[in-house]
Amino acid sequence: MISAEVFCEELTRRGFTMATGVPCSSFGGPIALLSRDTDTYVPAANEGAAVAIAAGVALAGGRPYVMLQNSGLGNLINPLTSLVATYRIPLLIFVSLRGWPDPATDEPQHAVMGPSTHALLDAVGAPHHTLRADDDLARFSEVLDAAQKDLEAQRPVFVLVERKAIGTVPAEVDTGRTGVPSADAMRLIAELAPEAALVATTGYTGRELFAVADRPGAFYMQGSMGHASAIGLGVARTRPERTVIVLDGDGAALMHLGTLSTIGHAAPPNLIHVVLDNGAHESTGGQCTTSGTTSFAVAGTAAGYRGTAECRSLDEVREAVREALDSPGPHLISVRTLPRTGVIPPRATSALGAEDIRDRFAASLRED
Repeated sequence: MISAEVFCEELTRRGFTMATGVPCSSFGGPIALLSRDTDTYVPAANEGAAVAIAAGVALAGGRPYVMLQNSGLGNLINPLTSLVATYRIPLLIFVSLRGWPDPATDEPQHAVMGPSTHALLDAVGAPHHTLRADDDLARFSEVLDAAQKDLEAQRPVFVLVERKAIGTVPAEVDTGRTGVPSADAMRLIAELAPEAALVATTGYTGRELFAVADRPGAFYMQGSMGHASAIGLGVARTRPERTVIVLDGDGAALMHLGTLSTIGHAAPPNLIHVVLDNGAHESTGGQCTTSGTTSFAVAGTAAGYRGTAECRSLDEVREAVREALDSPGPHLISVRTLPRTGVIPPRATSALGAEDIRDRFAASLRED
C-alpha cells in the first residue's frame, strides 16, 4: 500500500499541477488532502466532465491527473474517444478497480464492470497499467515511468488501482452544519405517502430507506449514480395514476443535473423529486460536493418544475410534501440534511436479490 501523502507527493514531484475527478473510496485519501487547496483539486460532476476539465488544463499548459471509479468508466468513453484521442491530449487517469479481481468480494453493481475494465480499455486502444494493493513506492514509480512514455507520445494513459492500494485520510466534516437526519426525513416522507412508489438513489440513501421504510413499492438503486430521477420519470410517465417519489442525493443530482430539464419538459404531474442535500459524497468517504454553491430549488424552477421548496426542518418537509401531494407536479423538494453518524445500515441486496427488488417493485406498480 502507498500512503495518500506519498501518492500526492510523488505526482507533485513529477510536475503534475492539478487533479480532478469523481470521488471513490479508493481515492478518498488523496482527494481529502488535495481538497484542502481549491487551486489543486476540482471536484467534477461526473466522469466525462472530469476528463474534459483535465483536457482544458492540459491545453492551457498544465499537467493534470484524474481520479475516478471504474463503475463510472462508461461516462468518460465519449470525451476519451472523441476529444482526448482525436486531439491527442495527454492525460493521466487513475481508475479504481471495483469488482476486481473477484466480483464476489464486492457489491453487486460492480459485478459486470469489474472483470470488464481492462478489456474495455483495450477495445478503445487506451494503454493501461495496474497498481495492486501490495505494491510499494518503487512499483508506483515504475508505473508512473511507464505512463510517462505514453504521455510523451501524446496519448491518454490509465493506471488501474486495486482496492486498498492507496491509504486513507479522514475527510473534513462540517461540524457546524444544520439540518435534519436523512433517515428521519425519509421515514416521514414514506409515512405521508404510503401508496407512492419510491425510487432511492445509490449509496447510503437506499440503505437508510431500506432500514426505516422498506416496502414492495420501493426500488433501491445500486450503482448508476445520478439516474434515480430519470428512472422516476420513466415510472411516472408510464403509471400516471401513481404518485412517484424520487429520493435523490446532492452528489447524484449534480452528476446528471440535465435530467431536471428533461423532467421539467415532460412535466409528469405525479412526480415528486426530493434531493437530500448533506453536502458530501458520504458513501465514498465524505468528500464535499459542490451543492454549497447550488440551489436545487432555483434550478428546479428554472428547469420547469411546477413547484419547489427548500426545507431545513421536519416540519418544513411535512408541509412541502403535503403541498406536493395535493397539487400537480413535478415538484422538487430540497432537504438540507446532516452528516450521517453511527452504523450505516446494510444495502438492500444484503437481504434481497436485485431481481427480487425489481420484481416486487414492478408487481406493486400493477396493483390497483
